[in-house]
Amino acid sequence: MKIGFIGLGNMATAMIGGMLEKKTAAAEDIIGSARTASTRDRIKEKFHIRTAETNVQAAREADILFLAVKPIFMSEVIEEIKESVKKDALIVSIAAGRDLKFLKEAFGRPELKIVRCMPNTPALVSEGCTGVCAGEEVPREELDKVVKLMESFGRASIVPERLMDVVVGVSGSSPAYVFLFIEAMADGAVAAGMPRKQAYEFAAQAVLGSAKMVLETGMHPGELKDMVCSPGGTTIQAVKVLEEKGMRGAVIDAMAACIEKSRNM
Repeated sequence: MKIGFIGLGNMATAMIGGMLEKKTAAAEDIIGSARTASTRDRIKEKFHIRTAETNVQAAREADILFLAVKPIFMSEVIEEIKESVKKDALIVSIAAGRDLKFLKEAFGRPELKIVRCMPNTPALVSEGCTGVCAGEEVPREELDKVVKLMESFGRASIVPERLMDVVVGVSGSSPAYVFLFIEAMADGAVAAGMPRKQAYEFAAQAVLGSAKMVLETGMHPGELKDMVCSPGGTTIQAVKVLEEKGMRGAVIDAMAACIEKSRNM
C-alpha cells in the first residue's frame, strides 16, 4: 500500500512521524510532495521517505492520498492532480471547511472514494484528536484503515459529516483556547512571584494531568472538579470567581463562533 502526501507542512510531518513510529506504514511506502525543494529535502532527510518534485507524481503512485494543504489551495491542487489519481485510490482530505460535496465536485468523479479528517496540532507530540467521516463509496474496511493511520499520532473517531464543524470547534481549534488558559494561569503565578518558565511548567502539567484524569478515569468532569473543591477551601473560591466572570459562557460562545465560521468557509 503506497501512501502519498501532497503538502509536507507541520500536520503532514506529524502524521508521517506517527505512522513510522507506530509502524502503521514503512518509509519506503510513503511519498510526499511540497512546493519547495528545501522542504522536500528536509522531510526526506528526517524520515527517509521518497519525495516527488510534483504533486502529480505523488498522486499517480498513491493508493491512499492525503491532501495536506490549506483550504485556500485545495481547488488549485485538485485541478492539478484530478486526472492523475488512481481509479481505486482513497483520497483523504485534512482541510477544514471543505466538505465531501465540495471535494467530489472538484474532482469531477462521483465514484471516487473520499474521506474527510480533522486532526489537531497536538498530533505534533503524538497526542492528536481526529474526527473522521467518509462518503458512501468508501467501504468500512478502508475507512477503518484511515482511522488506524490517524491513531498513529493520537485518538481518532468516526463521526457523521454533519458533526465535522463541531469537531473543528471542540478539538481542531481548541488547543488555542487551552494555550490561552495556560498562559493566563502562568501570568497569575508570575504576578504572585513565580518565575515565568516555572509557571508555564506548573500550569501546563496541571492541564495535562487533568485531561488525563478525564480520559483514564471515565469520571464526569464535574465530579472530578468536586473532588478538588474542599469545603471552605482555596479551590472553590477560585471556581466562584471563574463562574462570576462567565468562564463557561465565554467558552461556549467561543465554540459557537468557531463552529459557525467553519460552516461558512
